[in-house]
Amino acid sequence: MSVTYCPLCNTTIAFDREFGGTIMDFGTTGRLRHSDLVMYDRQTDTWQQQATGDGLVGRYAGEQLTFVPITVMSWRDVKQQPSARVLSRDTGFPRSFTQRYGNNPYEGYDRGSGPWQQFFRFGRDDGRLPAMERIVALENNDEHLAVPFSILDEERVANVQVGGLDVVVFWAPGTASAVDNSTIARGRDVGSSSAFSPEFGSRNLTFELAGDGLFRDRETGSTWNLSGKATAGPVAGSQLTEIVHGNHFWFSWAVFRPETEIWRGP
Repeated sequence: MSVTYCPLCNTTIAFDREFGGTIMDFGTTGRLRHSDLVMYDRQTDTWQQQATGDGLVGRYAGEQLTFVPITVMSWRDVKQQPSARVLSRDTGFPRSFTQRYGNNPYEGYDRGSGPWQQFFRFGRDDGRLPAMERIVALENNDEHLAVPFSILDEERVANVQVGGLDVVVFWAPGTASAVDNSTIARGRDVGSSSAFSPEFGSRNLTFELAGDGLFRDRETGSTWNLSGKATAGPVAGSQLTEIVHGNHFWFSWAVFRPETEIWRGP
């Protein structure tokens, strides 16, 4: 698996490194397209669009990388995962003060302040949502759905359907913006989301809020956390199946998927 991040689009996306029978190593070209990172693989020099996984030029132009579902969450929540593995910052390479891990060179970017938005032109602005609105981006069977963080901040749970696929979206406060403060840990709280299939056994579960970072299904009365694991109740210890999703800025998603529908609440 390869984990990629574009701060300009707020796109943290994971891909299966195996493609075409080859294990790929990915790097950044240093180029942007619609403000989004353009990657390349070192095996074939194919350039790929990070937001969509599409090959742009090279051997695999026109083909799409395989997404791997992941959830972005706070360090506090990660530490509660007993099996979590963490990359070491001790890489053996010196880093200057401005390049230290945990520093953010794009201070104020997602608040529309600072010099950054003068240099990075946003994609299509269709007026349906603010350009820098964070969304849960979902797609299935050529249908696309955006669930805005501003609505999730109030509802916390969204039981939705996209392309015939039932999806439950969880949202919880407690995760700092990576592009707000010069020190990431001091960034304002923008929350975090996760997406799962509500299918459990022979039925679909319907979820509701059970407290910050906790959710309850109406069918069994069990309590679940942001990671989709049942922490209490009749099915404690069970795990929901994660669905591929993103936490993009709206402008980034809309330029690639302009036909996206927007969830406005239950």
